[in-house]
Amino acid sequence: MELPIKFKSTAEIPVPERLIDQVIGQDHCVDIIKKAALQRRNVLLVGEPGTGKSMLAQAMAEILPVRELHDILVYPNPADPNNPKVRVVKAGEGKLIVNKARIEAMKQEEQARMFAFVLPLVFFFFTLVIWQLKWISDIVFAASMLLGGVFLIAASLTTQMKPRESILTPKLLVDNSGKRQAPFVDATGARAGSLLGDVRHDPLQSAGLGTPPHLRVEPGAIHKANGGVLFLDEIATLSIKAQQELLTAMQEKAYQITGQSELSSGAMTRTEPVPCDFVLVAAGNYNDLKRVHPALRSRIRGYGYELYMNIDMPDTPENRAKIAQFVAQEVKKDGKIPHFSYEAVLEILFEARKRANRKNRITLKLRDLGGLIRAAGDIALAKGHKLVQREDVIEAKRNALTLEQQMVSQFIEQKKEYEVYKTSGSAIGRVNGLAVFADSMAGLILPIEAEVAPAASKAEGKLIATGKLGEIAKEAVQNVSALIKRFSGKDVSKFDVHVQFLQTYEGVEGDSASVSVAAAVISAMERIPIRQDVAMTGSLSVRGEVLPVGGVTGKVEAAINAGIKEIIIPKANLHDIVLPKEKLSGVKIIAVETLTEVLKYALAKHRRKNKILRNLKRIIGELATTSKKAIAAKSFS
Repeated sequence: MELPIKFKSTAEIPVPERLIDQVIGQDHCVDIIKKAALQRRNVLLVGEPGTGKSMLAQAMAEILPVRELHDILVYPNPADPNNPKVRVVKAGEGKLIVNKARIEAMKQEEQARMFAFVLPLVFFFFTLVIWQLKWISDIVFAASMLLGGVFLIAASLTTQMKPRESILTPKLLVDNSGKRQAPFVDATGARAGSLLGDVRHDPLQSAGLGTPPHLRVEPGAIHKANGGVLFLDEIATLSIKAQQELLTAMQEKAYQITGQSELSSGAMTRTEPVPCDFVLVAAGNYNDLKRVHPALRSRIRGYGYELYMNIDMPDTPENRAKIAQFVAQEVKKDGKIPHFSYEAVLEILFEARKRANRKNRITLKLRDLGGLIRAAGDIALAKGHKLVQREDVIEAKRNALTLEQQMVSQFIEQKKEYEVYKTSGSAIGRVNGLAVFADSMAGLILPIEAEVAPAASKAEGKLIATGKLGEIAKEAVQNVSALIKRFSGKDVSKFDVHVQFLQTYEGVEGDSASVSVAAAVISAMERIPIRQDVAMTGSLSVRGEVLPVGGVTGKVEAAINAGIKEIIIPKANLHDIVLPKEKLSGVKIIAVETLTEVLKYALAKHRRKNKILRNLKRIIGELATTSKKAIAAKSFS
C-alpha cells in the first residue's frame, strides 16, 4: 500500500485556501453546492455524522455571491411603543447612526442636568442680592433659601428619574460592518427565541422606569443570516411550530420579532417585519426525515436540492492522495500538533480503509479520523517527536478507542473469565457467533445455543428464540426454521426448537447470526458436536446460500482477540477484512458460499457427518435449480 505522492512531512502538502476545495470525497455534493450558491438555492444534506455536512455549509457561505450587505436598526415608535420601527441601512452605517444618536442623547441629558443645576443657583444669587439690598426681610430670605434648596433637590431627582422612553437612541440589531463575505450563522440546536428572535422580559414596567420595548428586542439567527447562509444541523430536532415559522420566514424573506413566551412582557411587543433573506442549508440523518415538516422539505426540494452524503470512496491513487491532504488540513486546522511523516500517513490511510468496512473503499467519516490524527499528534508532542511517527498512530489507535470498543473489550474479558464462550473442544448445539456492538468496528463474540424438546402444542412444533432480538433478527430466525424443516426430513411438528442468544443484554439486531443459528439447530437435531475453536458470521437465505454481512473487520478482530483459531465468513466479504498481516497470521479465514460449506468446517468429526452434508448439499442444489427454472419461466413469459 503506497501513496501516489512522495513526501517526508505533510508540511510539504499544499492545503487549499478555500473550504470548498478542502472537502474530501464528496465531489457530487461539491458540484451541487457550487450551483446552489450561484443561484442562491436551499439545500438539504442527509448523511451519517462526520461526513462533512457542516463543512459544506460553511464552504457555501464562502463562495456565495456577496450582495450588498445591510445593517438593521430598531427605533422607538412614539405612537405605539410596543410596535418598534425597523430601518435597513448599508453595512457599516448602523454603528455611525447609533453613535451619533447616543452623542445627541448625551448632549440633551447634559443640557438638562446643567439647567437643573444652574437655575437654583441663579435663584440663590438673586435672593441673596435682594436680601443685601434690604428689599426682603430676614424671615422671607430664610424661607426663600429653604425653598431654593427644595427646588434644587427636586430638579436633580427629576433629571435622574426622567422616563427612558424620551431617549430616542435606536438599537443596532444586525451589524455587518467590515464583512467581506456572506454571513454564515450556525443555528444548530437553537430554540425558538434564538432562531426567530425574541423580546426580553422587563419586570420594571411601571412609572416609566422600565427599559423601552425597542431596546429589549433581540435578533434571531434568521435575521443575522440575512444575505448569507443559515445552517441548521439535526433539523428534525426543531419543533414543528418552529419549523412552520422558519418556513414562513423563508417565504416572506422578512419576519417580525416578538416575545416567544406568552407569560413574558415581551409578548406585548411586536416589531415591524425584519429582513431575513437567507439561504437555508439543513442537515440530518435519513431516519430522522420523517420528523421534518412536509411543507418545509417540499420548499427545500422545490427551490433547491436534496443531497445524500457519501460514507466512503473508492480506494484509488487519487483518493489516497486526498487522505494525505486531509491529514495536512487537520494539522493546519489544529495548530497545536506536529506534521505527520510519510509512514504515519500510510497508517492513517490503513485505518481509513479498515473503517470503510468494504473492500477497496476508504471511509469518509472524517471527523472520527480527525480525532485519531489529533490523538496521534498529542502522543508525538509528549514524546518530543518533531514529526508524528507510525508508532504514534498505532499507540493512538489503542488509546483512542470508541466507548463501544472499550465496552466490548470488557465484555470479552468477562465472558472469558466465566467461560460464557469456549475456544477449544466441541459441544452439541453451541456456536460461537460474531456480531458488532453499535459501532461497526466494535466486534464481539455472540454465543448461541440450541436445544430440541418435545412440542408443547399438539398442533405444531415451534422455533423459539430468546435474547432480546430485534425484528430483523426474529425474521432471520424464522427463515432458518423454513430451511431446517426442509433439511430434516423428520416430523418437526413434534418438536420445539429453542434457540438462546447467551447474555445479549445489549440486544441483537440484523440477520448476520442466521448462519450460526442454522448450525446450532442442525447440531442439536442431529446430535453432532460443533467445534468451539471456530466462530462464524453470515446471513442465510431460505435456499441455503450464505450472503454478505456488515462489520466483518470488527467481527474478525473480536474473534482473534478472543483466541478463536478459525473464522467462517461469507465469500463475498473476504476482501472486506482490513487488518494488519501480523494479526491475521495466527488465524485461518474460511470463505463460504453455502450452509453445506459452513457445516463442513464447523461440525466435529462424526460418523454421520458426511451423510448429513451430502443430504444438505442435495437439498440446496434442488432449491437452486427450482429457483433458476422459475426465473427462466418468468423471463420467457
